[in-house]
Amino acid sequence: MMKESYLGVNVSPLSYEGIIEDLRQRILNGDQSTIIAVNPEKVIAAERDPQVKQLINSSTYQIADGIGILLAAKIKGGNITSRVTGVDMMAKLLEFATAEKLPVYFYGAQEEVVTKAISSIQETNPGILVAGYTNGFEKDEDALVERINTSGAKLIFVALGSPKQELWIQRNMGRLQNVQVFQGVGGSFDVFSGTVKRAPLLFRKLGIEWLYRLISSPSRIKRQMNLPIFLMKVLRSR
Repeated sequence: MMKESYLGVNVSPLSYEGIIEDLRQRILNGDQSTIIAVNPEKVIAAERDPQVKQLINSSTYQIADGIGILLAAKIKGGNITSRVTGVDMMAKLLEFATAEKLPVYFYGAQEEVVTKAISSIQETNPGILVAGYTNGFEKDEDALVERINTSGAKLIFVALGSPKQELWIQRNMGRLQNVQVFQGVGGSFDVFSGTVKRAPLLFRKLGIEWLYRLISSPSRIKRQMNLPIFLMKVLRSR
């Protein structure tokens, strides 16, 4: 797969469907795959921290989870024309896992959040095989790895926040050889549980979820300033 690079950070041009089809073949081949969401904030962080850049670039799929990446692609004449958000990618993977009967494990968030998320997911995806779950406060990593291995999980969603979740995946992939798909999903369990409300559909279609979040929580202004900083850096790098 040919990837595009923005300020030294790789981004996959594949759509949701393209990723699912590619994953299908990789699973048949017995390969492990990782999915990480990329947005301007993460690209700026990667510029400052080589470890973050390595975490992103070593992933199998770096999905364009932010309007800033699409704007950067237009500036540089890239082929990325649609967003692939982390929460929607998770939803697509849940549908895929249900259809293919692949057991799924959920790790992260508070106990009430993860259990509510699983209940909601089971309603939306009848027949999904839930291998198990662990909230985000587990202290014994070895015990958790053993629990996941025993569960028979083939997919795992890790909701610890970035880059903690990606570091956890990188650290434990080799010990979780039965798991074939890893996705760090940030606050997606909050969305599936109904704890956090997503932006209205119009905002999502226009790619301005960031504006909705800013209106809802003005304290995010410092984080949102990464978007113009990122775009200015991309313009200079042409």
